[in-house]
Parts: sequence; structure tokens; C-alpha cells
Amino acid sequence: MPPDGLLTHELDPQDHGPQDACGVFGVYAPGEEVAKLTYFGMYAIQHRGQESAGMAVSDHRRIMVLKDMGLVSQVFNETALNSLPGDIAIGHTRYSTTGGSVWNNAQPTFRSTGHGGLALAHNGNLTNTDELEEWLASISTGPVPHKERMDSSSDTALITALMCALGRTVAEAAMEVLPRLKGAFCLTFMEENALYAARDPQGIRPLVLGRLANGWVVASETAALDIVGASFVREVEPGEMITIDADGLRTTRFAEAQPKGCLFEYVYLARPDTTIRERPVHSVRVRIGEILAEEHPADADLVIPVPESGIPGAIGYAGASGIPYGVGLVKNAYVGRTFIQPSQTIRQLGIRLKLNPLRDVIAGKRLVVVDDSIVRGNTQRALVRMLREAGAAEVHVRISSPPVQWPCYYGIDFATRAELIAPGLSVDEIATSIGADSLGYVSLEGLTSATELPGSDLCRACFDGVYPVSIPTRAEAPGIPVERENQERLV
Repeated sequence: MPPDGLLTHELDPQDHGPQDACGVFGVYAPGEEVAKLTYFGMYAIQHRGQESAGMAVSDHRRIMVLKDMGLVSQVFNETALNSLPGDIAIGHTRYSTTGGSVWNNAQPTFRSTGHGGLALAHNGNLTNTDELEEWLASISTGPVPHKERMDSSSDTALITALMCALGRTVAEAAMEVLPRLKGAFCLTFMEENALYAARDPQGIRPLVLGRLANGWVVASETAALDIVGASFVREVEPGEMITIDADGLRTTRFAEAQPKGCLFEYVYLARPDTTIRERPVHSVRVRIGEILAEEHPADADLVIPVPESGIPGAIGYAGASGIPYGVGLVKNAYVGRTFIQPSQTIRQLGIRLKLNPLRDVIAGKRLVVVDDSIVRGNTQRALVRMLREAGAAEVHVRISSPPVQWPCYYGIDFATRAELIAPGLSVDEIATSIGADSLGYVSLEGLTSATELPGSDLCRACFDGVYPVSIPTRAEAPGIPVERENQERLV
């Protein structure tokens, strides 16, 4: 399931929108059924990736890995989990941004280090893989295939190969490899007797630490801690590596912290019941709606959300504006992702497979419709048309994020810049394109203020084009304008 049940961009398979790369989980808990804890932890972060799921479990003698394409519930069952005894485990849910959506790219990856085994799971995206491949070739004793011809074509396989090629212990290898990684990375990895977690110096993706009665948990979001009964301890610090073994928990810093947490996590990537930087995500989203009402008021009769991701913003907008909040769209809770290609006749039905209007609620009403973001505009165009056909007198669209202007290189799979609607059109032109009576986006300043964090502590590159970590060259990443190629706007 996505974070709020159903994301706007999942309403129309042809309108691909932002997707997060992955979710990671790890547990060290002697005497517990760690495979089952990991299963439930992965369930809690399923929204961060729905293409494949996997886990690695150690009984201190060997590491066993089970992974496959599909959702957590499709890959694992009671029999499979009972076949994975142990005290240490890591889990992963994947959405591909680097490497294709194939079995070989499912995680965790596994390799022999010469001292034992290494299993590793990664959330994020590296931006210096060419440099890392050259390093791997220089330290490897044998020929090194290009990562597209490795056992996996993901950058996760590259990290694993580097740590194994050094011929050192996992802890020693990690402290040499981690400082040379650039981009976004939250890692959980393990050997037979220890669990590790590490986060990039910018802390772009979330990673948290939790405590069990007799063990420790690391996870992409605090919601996963809640699900497995762990108490929140703190966030894993940017530039920090944590080691957990029979001697307890130890922490090592491999780089100076330069916080640049992803602002889009607050818009909809994270679950609403997650906390990031001491701010409950649901509360942030409600506050965004309040700011949206202040910045873009409307003369209307009813505020309705696009379920489910628009709900907190609509609650905030209604509260701040004094316009009643209502449910005008009903979601089919049993429609998820489908691999069945629709016929033209079915495609013309558009989003009605997943959403249907409550005609008696919206007929004759002037509506404020709150959504999380606009990517291409196809979904909003279909929604506005559907609401008008159901009798809405006016449709005023309000968006809980600024216009998405730039692609992400840190683990979110956005449409290319050429496919985004915002760079080529003004707000009024977008309103005309989707058929709305008016359109308002929350300002970047307003969105930032809702997080109660300084803008200098956030990555806002998808909105302002200021990338906090070096990005691929223009040749490697088409769509980057010339000024991005020479890094003029990097900070």
C-alpha cells in the first residue's frame, strides 16, 4: 500500500508520478522470531517500494536470503518465515530507480567477504557510480564486469562488491567505502554476528533507531517501529554508522553531518503516522493545508480531498478557511496495482476504476479539491472532468506542494523534466489545461515553514533546482539544462 492508501498518481497507470526507491529494515534480537518481526516491519514500509521484497536472516552460523518479485505478502508466507530461524535480519522493499525491475535486482544483495557473508539493503540512489566502478576495478583481484553485467545492475550491488573486494572485516570495509559514496543512501547490512546501519552525510532519506525489550531495530520510518513494538530512540544521524552485536550498540562517524532531508517526504512519500525530525508527518500535512488556504483562498461551498493523500491537506484547508470539509470521492479499496493492460474502451473510463464521485454531495456545489501534487496533469484533468459530469458548479484545485520543476537524483523516480507539466506552463495555463476554474500551489516558503525546519536543512531540488550533492553530467542525465551540467546551482 502507498503511504496514505492510494496516491493520486496511482489512479491512472498512464500518469506515472513520483515513486520512492525503497524501504529498509533491520533487527538484532536474540531469542525473538526475527524473520516474523522483519516481515511485519517490511509491511509497514511497503509503500516505499512494491516491485520486490526480500530479507536476509542469520543464525550466527550462516546467512539465508529469500527474495522475489512482488509485495511482501506475495513473497513470504508462514512456511517461508518458519524456515528462517535466527537472531539478526534485514529486510527490503524495492521500487527501481537504478537497475531494472527484475529478480536479480531484488534485495538484499549477498556476497562472501572472505571473512564470512555480507547481506546489504539500500534506500536511495548514488550519483558517482562511474567513479566507484573505477575504484572497484583497481582493487579487485580479477576482472570486474560493468554493473549492468553484474549479478545485479543496481548501485546496491556495487556497494556490496566494493565492501567485499577490500578483503577486510565488514566493519573495516564499511568505514573505507562509506566516505566515498555520493548521493542518497540509507543502508542496513549484516554479517553472521552483527547488524549495521548507515546514513549519508546529508540524511536525505529517513532512517531511525528503535529499542526492543531484548534487542534493537532500524527502519526507514518510525511507523515500522510502532508495528513491531519497538520504542523510538532517535534518528540515525547523517554520516553515522551503527554497529549492533553481542557487545551492544556502538556508533561511528564516517563523515561530517550536513543535513539536507528530503522535503518531498513531508508531502506524501512518508506515511502520515511517521515522525521525521520530531515533526509528525500528518500534522505537517494539515499545516500545509492551512497555509494553502491562506495563500490561495476560494469562494466555495465544500472542501474535498483526493483520497487518500489529499486528506490531511483538505482538513487543514477547511479548518483555516471555514469552508465545510466533506467526502466527495469514494475510493475502491480493493483496486491496487495491475499488470493487465486496459483496452482502449476501459482506458477511457480513466480513474473511475479507483474513484467515483458522490453525486448527491457535490451536485451544484462550488468545490475546493485538495491534492498532493501535479506531475503531468492527466489525473487532475480526468478528476475535474468527472466532478463536472457529476454536477459540480465550480472546481477550484489546490495543491499541497509547489510546482515540480526538476528531476530527483536521490532516490525518487520522477517523470523527466520534459514530461513534467510545470516547467512549460504558467499556473493559469495549467489550470486551463486541467479544466479547473482556478489553481493554487502552496509556496515553497509556505511548505518549508510547515516543517518547522530551516530551508538550509532540506533538499528542495525538485522545486528549486538546487542540488545539495553533485549530480550526473548532462550526458548521463538528459533533461538537465546546461547550467546544471557545470554545477552552477549546486550548493
